[in-house]
Amino acid sequence: MVGLLCIREAMEGGDSLLVSTSTIYNEMVARRPDLAALLFEPIATDRRGEVPENEKPYLEIPVLNWHAGFLTGFYQRQYIDSAQRFPDAPRLTPDHVEALDLFDALANDPNLHFSMRLQPGDMQFVHNHALLHDRTGFRDWPDASRNRHLLRLWPSMAGDRPLPDCFKQRYGSIEIGNRGGIIVKGTSLNVPLD
Repeated sequence: MVGLLCIREAMEGGDSLLVSTSTIYNEMVARRPDLAALLFEPIATDRRGEVPENEKPYLEIPVLNWHAGFLTGFYQRQYIDSAQRFPDAPRLTPDHVEALDLFDALANDPNLHFSMRLQPGDMQFVHNHALLHDRTGFRDWPDASRNRHLLRLWPSMAGDRPLPDCFKQRYGSIEIGNRGGIIVKGTSLNVPLD
């Protein structure tokens, strides 16, 4: 799960966008089942510097997984695209790119997603494997002390869905209620409140 607490909102923009992974999948199957099937294949996804010791700088994880009766999503297109910078990362085929483009188009379809603007004191909790979340661009205040400030938390919930083994490369542990996290050398755990 991902949780957000809004301490200060931006001067303009920064809306939170949410869309159901299952809805995107169902739309893809209805329109292009051949492309939907490709999203169950491992795809290189950039770790963006969050590389645990002795691991590659990218994950190899499918966008979609069926596991224990659940459809679980893991998607961030810019991280998929940037993983192509690594010479040993599996290459995206033109068909994969077409599948990802359709997935993006559906995720950004205003008929499928909804948006909200978090205001100071608002909290949002999203099941990170059933919903995709994004935000619109934003413009901050001229006075930096008023800049947008949100706190993010990734709680691992008791009673959560089981995850397939491929998620171990992201979280370390996929044990329900103890899903590790992304701790890299030099990480300092802190929560700045101002």
